[in-house]
Amino acid sequence: MKMIACPIQGLRPVSEFFYWGEVLDSPDPDTCTDQEWADYVFNRNGVAGIKKEWWCHIPSNTWFVAERNTVTDQMVRTYFYGEDGRC
Repeated sequence: MKMIACPIQGLRPVSEFFYWGEVLDSPDPDTCTDQEWADYVFNRNGVAGIKKEWWCHIPSNTWFVAERNTVTDQMVRTYFYGEDGRC
């Protein structure tokens, strides 16, 4: 069974989690162009490798960032948003 390390609950079965999508920097809606906003809303980077993604542990409603290798589907690490200077 695939396990994910929740930052609060520790290792839990993947069935307890919800995937929300890639962590992306939002452009300023007041200053960006329509094309920049459309690119942010609709386009994603499909290149294989390590991705930063939003995940939620459903029982505790704990949202966190997971770095996942999309080639091997292995979780590299998990942490709360803002705890990593690379977020």
